[in-house]
Amino acid sequence: MGVQHDGAELRQRKTNSDTQKLVVTDEGKKKDQLLDQHTTYEFGGPWGVVAIMTGFPVLMYYLWICLWFYDGKLVHPTSVEDFKPFLMRMWDHVRVDAYPNAYAWKVYSGNIFFQLFLAWIMPGYKQEGLPVPSLGYKTLMYNCNALTSMYVTYVAAAVLHYTGTFRLTEIIDNYGHIMSVAMIWGFGVSFGMYFFAVATGTQMRMSGNFFYDVFMGASLNPRIGSVDLKMWAEVRIPWVIVFFLAVSGGCQQYEKYGYVTPNMAFMILATWFYLNACCKGEECIPQTWDMYHEKWGFMVIFWNLAGVPFTYVYSVVYMASHDPSKYQFSTPTYVLIYSTLLTAYYIWDTAMAQKSHFKMQTQGIHEFRKTFPQLPGCVVENPTYIQTEHGNRLLTSGWWAYSRKPNYVADWTMSFTWGAIIGTATPIPYFYSVFFITVLIHRCSRDFERCSIKYGKDWERYCEVVKYKFIPYIY
Repeated sequence: MGVQHDGAELRQRKTNSDTQKLVVTDEGKKKDQLLDQHTTYEFGGPWGVVAIMTGFPVLMYYLWICLWFYDGKLVHPTSVEDFKPFLMRMWDHVRVDAYPNAYAWKVYSGNIFFQLFLAWIMPGYKQEGLPVPSLGYKTLMYNCNALTSMYVTYVAAAVLHYTGTFRLTEIIDNYGHIMSVAMIWGFGVSFGMYFFAVATGTQMRMSGNFFYDVFMGASLNPRIGSVDLKMWAEVRIPWVIVFFLAVSGGCQQYEKYGYVTPNMAFMILATWFYLNACCKGEECIPQTWDMYHEKWGFMVIFWNLAGVPFTYVYSVVYMASHDPSKYQFSTPTYVLIYSTLLTAYYIWDTAMAQKSHFKMQTQGIHEFRKTFPQLPGCVVENPTYIQTEHGNRLLTSGWWAYSRKPNYVADWTMSFTWGAIIGTATPIPYFYSVFFITVLIHRCSRDFERCSIKYGKDWERYCEVVKYKFIPYIY
């Protein structure tokens, strides 16, 4: 059944009978070719990206120092005369307490190589990605073995901890040192990938400005054998570190107090949700913009290797260095925060699955991977969509009938609870949600601009059907 809408067709078909694969039209290929060229600068251009590349690591050090050494207060110079001594105090903390020592190199680099080894050898689910315009619409195969790799990681961590070979409590105690090593890795891989892409002639969509191209990336799908480095780094590194930082905080509390607070238990649960969701739904990632369009540069590399793991869990850092009496809640408050997390997670998980499964259906894939937990509503039955002249289909069913980015709403809500779990003890753990909403709004504008160019009038019609950009009935 179809409804005509100014030349675009809003169609509804049964998923088990709609076997027609997506075919990109000639007009669509012209639009894709336009999108695969550098036309404008983003993020403030060369000067803007240099500011981000230098300023963000400084901010990471500053917020950690405030949490660990100054009771979570946002310290600052008290006078002009105090400015230089203040900078010296900050530098001393970085120089002494965040020095990239041998232990930190062993821990962080060990995890990098261990996760890369697991990605290389572990059995996995083979998933075909979307056609990549820059590769002549060739599809790449992905070996989705993050879930089995994580089970091996859990067992390895437990054995190392209980045998005393590597105590998990030591991770949070060496936060600053490990963070410095992570930053070095982030810069090293970013610049290394740029030079490698240029040397091998695999660079694309280049601006001609060195720093801007390092920031945005030069290559699209770098691989080592069967391992897609971009997808590997997005799943295996940040969320493994985030989860084990929370576990480390819990182990520390248990050894110190004989119990784990509901607040720390919340962070262990919340970080496990995210890690497990990325692993169990890894086959959905090749269908995302990150894989088939976003290049692998500093913006993505540094964020995955250093930014995410060392800015998202400030609440864990605070709890690990403060007495539990500073952030205790009443039972109803705990119930509210846990319930909010669970609700937001359900919406986020199912919304992401609905979109990815719909994209798979357009490729003729109708049998989906079964992993734990499979949540009800992860596949839209009889989906409605707008067929574009480009050849793609824009989903208008499920959670995607209420907002163009329902996953972002749920994702941000979860990020807010990660700060709310320590209440008003310090504002620093809310950095994640404040920064995240800024990133999401900017990402929305980038995505919507790209879709407007790609789909033209079909995008306008889609916006008439799905009216709200972000928050249903509000924005």
